[in-house]
Amino acid sequence: MIFNFEHNALPGSLELAYLGDSLYDLYVREHLIAKGGRVRAMHRQAISLVCAHAQAEALSRVADALTDAEKDVVRRARNAHQSPPKNADPGDYHHATALEALIGWLYVTGQRDRMNEILKMALPEDNF
Repeated sequence: MIFNFEHNALPGSLELAYLGDSLYDLYVREHLIAKGGRVRAMHRQAISLVCAHAQAEALSRVADALTDAEKDVVRRARNAHQSPPKNADPGDYHHATALEALIGWLYVTGQRDRMNEILKMALPEDNF
């Protein structure tokens, strides 16, 4: 693990989301590559799966399976002060941030198996 947090101090919600965004994108791309196909088609599919709207839907797919601690991470990140881009629906953007923060939190706390379990549940089955 790269991270060494002293006194249980973890990054803030938006920092966790920043990390989680990359992890989510990597997970999607790894699975698309494993599935095969043309790079252009994989890229288009990846973009459709990592946009704010798709991530908000992904959060709704995993919401019932979250532990209380995971729900707390999601709630804090969803409520974090941020300014969504003009082209994004604010509700979708806040929910996408919450999912990304959850993925980042699972990663930095060393819960890789749980992170993979959540990622698998988050993505639509018809894509994988």
